[in-house]
Amino acid sequence: MLAHKEILSKCFLLVEMTLGLNCVRARSSASGQHISTILLKSKLSTSAPNTLDDVDDVLFEEKNNVGIITLNRPKALNALNLSMVKKLYPKLIHWQNVDRKDLVIIQGAGGKSFCAGGDVVTITRNGPSKGAEIGRTFFQHEYSLDHLIGHYKVPYVALLDGYTMGGGVGISVHGKYRVATEKTTFAMPETTIGLFPDVGGSFFLPRLDHKSLGLYLALTSHQLKGKDVAKCGIATHYIPSASLPEIVFKLIETPKNVDDILKSNSESLKNYEFSLAPNLDTIAHAFSASTVEQIVVRLEKKNDEFSNKTLETLKKMSPISMKITQKQLSLGADKTLTECLQMDYRLACSAVEAKSSTDFYEGVRALLIDKDKSPKWNPPTLEQVTSYMVDECFELGPNKDLQFNH
Repeated sequence: MLAHKEILSKCFLLVEMTLGLNCVRARSSASGQHISTILLKSKLSTSAPNTLDDVDDVLFEEKNNVGIITLNRPKALNALNLSMVKKLYPKLIHWQNVDRKDLVIIQGAGGKSFCAGGDVVTITRNGPSKGAEIGRTFFQHEYSLDHLIGHYKVPYVALLDGYTMGGGVGISVHGKYRVATEKTTFAMPETTIGLFPDVGGSFFLPRLDHKSLGLYLALTSHQLKGKDVAKCGIATHYIPSASLPEIVFKLIETPKNVDDILKSNSESLKNYEFSLAPNLDTIAHAFSASTVEQIVVRLEKKNDEFSNKTLETLKKMSPISMKITQKQLSLGADKTLTECLQMDYRLACSAVEAKSSTDFYEGVRALLIDKDKSPKWNPPTLEQVTSYMVDECFELGPNKDLQFNH
């Protein structure tokens, strides 16, 4: 078993990589000063571009007419970059339309992570003048991949055996089967860096089992672990990690029995209590408010330990990102996945073009590049974020809506 100190160090390394620093600050504020050192020692330098093609960053196998995908950047917790996306999309198209498979399985290498997010440092490193084009290209390819997975005609099994955040959520949650284990850690931490829950977050978050839970997760970057991920509907099955090799063997042996195999090997969660259960009424009441300002007011009136901790978390997030996210999820509740990803692309273009704010660039700078952990949000308060600033991010502008042709 890892020592307590090593566990904390790995937690902070993960959080810095996946943009969710604020999610775990309360666990050990004293460890924060070691984050940059840990990052450098792990050779995951955020100053090194990772858009260059790496022939081995995704591995493909075919066994008994089953396609097996392994995300193969374990030192980077299998974080998604453009090189990987450009390999995944055509292979999935081939396995659907040309060499039709009975089943596709996707997993992460290294035993720690499925996929811990996407590459944002490369997009933002040189500011909007260069980042806009890089960002539009990356998000176009990424969201097209997410859309393909959401409409995939071959049964698709994602093994979420470890960290599953941001971009990793996009390539799993829209598929038919999502298997969580005790090692699964889920989060959508985008508001921490001045972005929004993209990759179709506007589609699946409003549809979670508990009222307003999706907006709570989106605004706070709260992490869900293990059984919680399946209990609230993000994963479809919960299976112990040690059983996965046997499950994969069975799926390859009889791929057309995927439903029965996963169901018969899943642990029942009927009597499991969701970790947020004691606070679901507070979440439902506060986060069903029509504005972020009203969410804050309701939490202030509640004035209990959970509400006060939530308020402290919200104070650290980008004000304009929170307002965009609130509107995004409200609209997404009545949209198809296609429409949600098109909306996400408009918002992503607005972010990389700094249409209403440079918060995306500032958030990445503060948390991942300079690492001063003190983003200077602009506007700095919710009250200074106007409706016009939010609404223009949802407008089409000079870019064409993202089209999907699978």
